[in-house]
Amino acid sequence: MSIAAEMARNIVETSFERFDESVIEKARHRVIDVIGCAVGGANAPGCAMLLSLLRGWGGKKESSVLGQRVRLPVHNAALMNSVMARSYEFEPSGTFPDGEGTPVHVSGTTVPVALAVAEERAAAGKDLLTAVILGDDLASRLGTASHLSADAGWDSAGTINVFGAAAVAGKLWGLDEHQICHALGIAINQMSGTFQNTFDYAHTFKLPQGLAAQAGVFAAALARKGFTGARDPLTGRHGYFSLYCRTYRLDILTKRLGSEFFANDTLKPYPCCRSSHAAIECTLALANGSPIAPEEIDEIVVAVTPAAKKFAGQPFRIGEVPQVNAAFSLQYAVASALLRKNVRLEHFTEEYVRDPRIMDIAGKIRLIPSLGPEKPLGAVVRIKTREGREYEKGIDVPRGMDASQPLTRAEKREKFLANVVFSRTVSLDKAEKALSLLERLEEIDNVAKVLRLLVS
Repeated sequence: MSIAAEMARNIVETSFERFDESVIEKARHRVIDVIGCAVGGANAPGCAMLLSLLRGWGGKKESSVLGQRVRLPVHNAALMNSVMARSYEFEPSGTFPDGEGTPVHVSGTTVPVALAVAEERAAAGKDLLTAVILGDDLASRLGTASHLSADAGWDSAGTINVFGAAAVAGKLWGLDEHQICHALGIAINQMSGTFQNTFDYAHTFKLPQGLAAQAGVFAAALARKGFTGARDPLTGRHGYFSLYCRTYRLDILTKRLGSEFFANDTLKPYPCCRSSHAAIECTLALANGSPIAPEEIDEIVVAVTPAAKKFAGQPFRIGEVPQVNAAFSLQYAVASALLRKNVRLEHFTEEYVRDPRIMDIAGKIRLIPSLGPEKPLGAVVRIKTREGREYEKGIDVPRGMDASQPLTRAEKREKFLANVVFSRTVSLDKAEKALSLLERLEEIDNVAKVLRLLVS
């Protein structure tokens, strides 16, 4: 039996009763987080263009677009909600199968797929959670097995997520083991996505994640019809690992399969690249704990890892999409945190990004790649004033990770509601009702009841 077949069997045979409360609770929080981020991203740069295109194409009104009064075919609703969820770089990230960290964004694809398919077939919350847990597990194992890094050029949101999306849709549609295998074999033909999007600060940075959602639904739907796919899409001669990975480890794919379930383990407290979070926390601690006036600053030195500097350390410039420039800039993150003494969604809108005071502070920031690999998410911020005073703060691991400084339940609720308030598309009253239902999602007999509260 191939590894793909073994994983397909696990998807088909695993029921909700297999999961312990911790696995269910974390999945529930991921669903809530992604939904909040999708509503929050409803009016983000580029989203209106995509929605206009999809509405113009029309089709069956099967599934809801969050924060809008629009229903689209299942695959297009999954695409739209996924792109919105990624828009402010705020949805879950990171996964740690077998203790090995991987910077992947899986839930932003799998949850929108689960919502779209579950609504179309009037599925229960328990079924949605089961599909999300299994799809997240498959994609997370693939991400770690792939030794993913930005150096390879492939954006994992557009590669491994396709398999996770196909697994989610296949589980909810009740595909059998052979059909799931074929869905994975169809999915491999639709994989793509480049990190060039991020380095060029384009709208397309969030597109691979959405296209993976759309492609996964398509793959499962086609397999459901009896269409066949590559028999060994993972480890075959021209399978995923051969085509997309420079190095890899296959043991993680089936290690404790069916008894341990991996997923994104970080719910972000700030709407920007995770590489900036430690520097933000250091800066906020200094700005809120010391009387530092921006005009008195001579220099700000920010120490991060070489990987963080390479990914988010390019000099801050404002281009065609200012929000994306800010979301992936360490300089902007530090300057904004210092100036505003907090970090909120509105700080990544064009009005705030173009504040001339930001550029004045950013010009004083010097990034040095001096932290070792043992602190992949760490940062040290040192502020020097013209009078010779120095303030310094270091953090090894920023807040948000399940295993270290997770957000509290109250903070998770606050994040969800803050996304809704920011979007101005759903009333706070409806959002609070939806959140109450989502917090007991496994008891809901029809997911559509929740989604009806989260449309414009």
